Amino acid sequence: MKSSYLLEVRRISKSFGGVKALKNVDIELGYDEILAVVGDNGAGKSTLMKTISGAIIPDTGEIFVEGREVKIRNPQDALQLGIQMSYQDLALVDCLDIPTNLFLGREICNRVAGINFLRHKKMDAVAFEHLEELGIRTVSNIKEKVRRLSGGQRQVIAISRAVFWGQRIIILDEPTAALGVRESQKVIELIRTLKNRHVSVIIISHNLHHVFSVADRVMILRQGENVGERVIRDTDGDEVVKMITGAEFASSEYK
Repeated sequence: MKSSYLLEVRRISKSFGGVKALKNVDIELGYDEILAVVGDNGAGKSTLMKTISGAIIPDTGEIFVEGREVKIRNPQDALQLGIQMSYQDLALVDCLDIPTNLFLGREICNRVAGINFLRHKKMDAVAFEHLEELGIRTVSNIKEKVRRLSGGQRQVIAISRAVFWGQRIIILDEPTAALGVRESQKVIELIRTLKNRHVSVIIISHNLHHVFSVADRVMILRQGENVGERVIRDTDGDEVVKMITGAEFASSEYK
């Protein structure tokens, strides 16, 4: 019987010395769903996502993919399950072009007489096809060096790389941080495209406007605990801010 959720995380806990970053956190991600994870600084958002993507091993807890318990001990384990995370710093190499960044560490090669030769033309063609499939036309030349791209273009390339290798579940850490309105909108449109391609997405974000414009559900973390979840159409910014802060009223800056 098919599980109701693509991803289930149960009772995940993680401590760093005397600091409890996560305390018995549960999280569920549906098929073709965009889930936003919000919370104040230090709430445990990035730590939780890193346990799912294999960058951190939790102290306790269980992870299930399509109802089957899995062990994620490193990013390679996550990748084999179709899970990929795009970090806030993007991890792109500025002096390299787009296809080389897309295939970084997973290059297509021909082996001749025991020597590997990079298949640059093949990687260029695959990269171009991948960007076309995602509807990405903001970059006119895929051989452009990443350092010459705008912030929004760089973010789009980072997300595209995550999709290229992740396939099933993509985790995005602050994908619109430091972007202007137009570039942020392009990233939001790309995230919607992922859902239409049957890729489930988890977004860490401080921008509630973007959360409400793209997410299906929102999960709120406070001091390492899951303090609640809401369907986007059934809540508003004030309620979410109250859950983030534990306050009785929302600050006007979020209204």
